[in-house]
Parts: sequence; C-alpha cells; structure tokens
Amino acid sequence: MIKSYYSLPLQAKKIIANEEADQCDIGKSIANFIHLITTTHFGECAFDETFGCSIWNVDFDNLTTTNRLRDIISDSLLESITTKEKRLKNATLKVVIKQDEFISNANLNRVKKRVDIKINATIRLTNEPFYCIERFYIAPLSF
Repeated sequence: MIKSYYSLPLQAKKIIANEEADQCDIGKSIANFIHLITTTHFGECAFDETFGCSIWNVDFDNLTTTNRLRDIISDSLLESITTKEKRLKNATLKVVIKQDEFISNANLNRVKKRVDIKINATIRLTNEPFYCIERFYIAPLSF
C-alpha cells in the first residue's frame, strides 16, 4: 500500500536526479489533484482534453444568473472529480457563489464573484472521510 505521494509543485529535478522529493499523505495528494482539476481549462492538457472543468468557461460571464453559474460549475466539477480522481468514492460537492466588494485607494469599487467549492467524499483505500474547500474569484466587474 502506498503511504506517501509526491507534493505539488512537483520537484522534477529531484526525481530525475533520483533524490528525495517532497511527499504528502493521500488526503493532501487528493486535494492537490482536485486543485489541479479546478485550475485547468478543458483542452489545456494535450494528453487528455477532457481533463479540467468549466469554471474557466464562465470566468468573465456577467450575463448568466448566479444559479445557472452554480449549476454549470457543480455539474462539470463533479463529473471531472468522479471520472478523474479514482481514489475517491461517493463524492458530493456544494458550490456557493457570493459577491465580494474590493475598495481601492482611488475610491474605485470592484465587485467579484467568489466561488466556494466544498467537496465531501470517502477515500477508497482507507474508507476515511475526505473533505476539502477550493475558492476562486471570477467575473470581474467595475463601477
């Protein structure tokens, strides 16, 4: 049974030189892989064009309703996690979209949508519960 996994960012120079690279446990490895899925646009990886999620398709979409954005992100991410992260079972996720206001020094306000993604699942190998949170800002607006 594998007890440790390589950490991200991957230290390719150490691995090639047959040196000890940073490692982590299975929970952190799965969280890193989910982060990799959420930060990858479909078609970005030449080896697998289905790797990634649709968060980046709606990044600057100011016309779609918040409920529709939540559904698009939820459906895409759940499918990607279910098909790509085989170390998890019974994965569920909840997507919450909020608006955050940022005030700059020049009294200019900016509003961005913050996407909070909460993932619950079970690790297949150990039957332990798995939980992680991802947060992103999308759809910049200025007024």
